[in-house]
Amino acid sequence: MKTKDLTYIALFAALYATLGFFPPIFLPFFLGLPITAQSMGPMLAGSILGAKRGAAASALFLFLVAIGLPLLAGGRGGIGVFLGAGGGYMISYPFAAFFIGLMVKLFWQRLNFIKLVIINSVGGIGIVYLFGIFWIVYLSKISLFTALTMSLGFMIGDFLKVLIASFIALTVKKSVPLIISSKKQ
Repeated sequence: MKTKDLTYIALFAALYATLGFFPPIFLPFFLGLPITAQSMGPMLAGSILGAKRGAAASALFLFLVAIGLPLLAGGRGGIGVFLGAGGGYMISYPFAAFFIGLMVKLFWQRLNFIKLVIINSVGGIGIVYLFGIFWIVYLSKISLFTALTMSLGFMIGDFLKVLIASFIALTVKKSVPLIISSKKQ
């Protein structure tokens, strides 16, 4: 990787940490899982940096959290956070960013707000929930139906994050495009 790529990766890992400054909102009905702005990270990283750099930024952020830096919302950090109810959601971040980056690159020439909202919804909600819900089912020994039902409380907030991330990414695409279309290569 070039120095410029490493710089973008480090900057987006820092962006994840910055999103953690927004205080977490805890919902009483879902195993103590908070609503945080950090789940917007994979959407921003993937749709602005692309698949590889977005996934790398997500992985770097998770590594920094794992070694104990208190970068998660509420000042949490350490390997133990991955063993809790939110662990599956966090582990999904590099995969979600990679998927989003691939799809954005695929549709780069024809990318618009609606397409980006769909891409971010599938990657930033679909993939993240897939990992997170199955981890909660495994960890808490609750039924899949119960976990799905309990996660519905997060959907409105997560869709709002999809809209915000899509708007930001399209604005960046117009001013400083960091992803190169497949057709240009």
